Amino acid sequence: MGDENKSRTRQPNGRSSIYRGKDGKWHGRVTVGVRDDGRPDRRHVERKTRAEATTAVRQLEKQREAKTVRKPGKVWTVESWLTHWVESIAPLAVGENTMVGYGVAVRVHLVPGLGAHRLDRLTPEHIERFYAKMQANGSKAGTAHQVHRTFRTALNEAVRRGHLGKNPVTLAKAPRLNEEEIEPYTVEEVRRILRAAEKRRNSARWAVALALGLRQGEALGLQWTDVDLSNGVLWVRRSRRRPRYAHGCGDTCGRKAGYCPQRRRTNPETAETKSRAGRRAVGLPPQLADLLRAHQGKQEAERVAAGDDWHDGGWLFATRDGRGTSTRIDYDEWKELLKAAKVRDGRLHDARHTAATVLLILGVPERAVMGLMGWSSTSMAARYQHMVDTVRDGIAAQVDGLIWEQKPDEPDDDDDGTAGALVPVG
Repeated sequence: MGDENKSRTRQPNGRSSIYRGKDGKWHGRVTVGVRDDGRPDRRHVERKTRAEATTAVRQLEKQREAKTVRKPGKVWTVESWLTHWVESIAPLAVGENTMVGYGVAVRVHLVPGLGAHRLDRLTPEHIERFYAKMQANGSKAGTAHQVHRTFRTALNEAVRRGHLGKNPVTLAKAPRLNEEEIEPYTVEEVRRILRAAEKRRNSARWAVALALGLRQGEALGLQWTDVDLSNGVLWVRRSRRRPRYAHGCGDTCGRKAGYCPQRRRTNPETAETKSRAGRRAVGLPPQLADLLRAHQGKQEAERVAAGDDWHDGGWLFATRDGRGTSTRIDYDEWKELLKAAKVRDGRLHDARHTAATVLLILGVPERAVMGLMGWSSTSMAARYQHMVDTVRDGIAAQVDGLIWEQKPDEPDDDDDGTAGALVPVG
């Protein structure tokens, strides 16, 4: 009798085995690990010929050695894994604002586009075609890139937990970000914005955005205890959160929770800055320290005028009755400021782009820029570097008056060792 008719030979414990069954097919069994209950995790393959069974067994053995064998249990789809990840795993590691982005990427883009695929059969080509379809349907490259980062993070977790052998997102080509998506304001536009801001409440808010590059939540989370005007230092310690609401009416009003007449807020007003890079001390230029001193005086006058109606939260940029400024009101103020300054419309985040670019123009070392901007990766600085040469053209070699210049009737710093009164360049 030939090899294909030989009876099954028992192998030592843990060794792979190949045998022909009573069904006439060739079977292979490979021990790939240990199950949760302590028993050996022994996988089975079935093929028509001994050669095919041998190949399948060798593949399982290679996966065992590379530690890429999928864990036993239910087969995950892209939808089931992403839903589990975004609801039960990701919230344990990241902040609320990050979770908002994750939720949009998963529910709006990834689940509708790729959710039906089995997780272990997803290929880079599936993912790349999905990105192309996103952009063909009008999504910006930046949106597709954000979806890519979210997907990569979610599937990295699946790999760590043994539900997936390799992460196909790491092999897929991410959508290329167009350079024009980062468009900082020019120096002249910054000057016009600051001149227009002088006529508005909380004018120093916009100088902080354009000169220091603080994120919106970071700027609105500042308190006076975070500022040392004498030594010219500002500490970034917390960020203001966008509000989230729940029904206070028992969901009987027929409206969304945010519009419920009895709505109640479900998240704290602020949160501590989550990363070490985000918690940072920032040096204040003398010009900006002067603006903040003037701002402090104006706020004190508002406190006196409000009397008993003043809510003393210690906020650097407060409402007329001392409450913290909401992100929505702040956004509307920015849009109105741009119209008043007669400059092109732009995102509030463009002010942050502007600050980063100005720092690079001034020759500030990349590591120092990372510290000032609160970046944890050099890749962020690289995104701005391509703008530097373009923006640098036409800027005078003397950079002391890049945004502000001294009034003609004030002495220079060298005369008495103190900073003169500084105003936006006219």
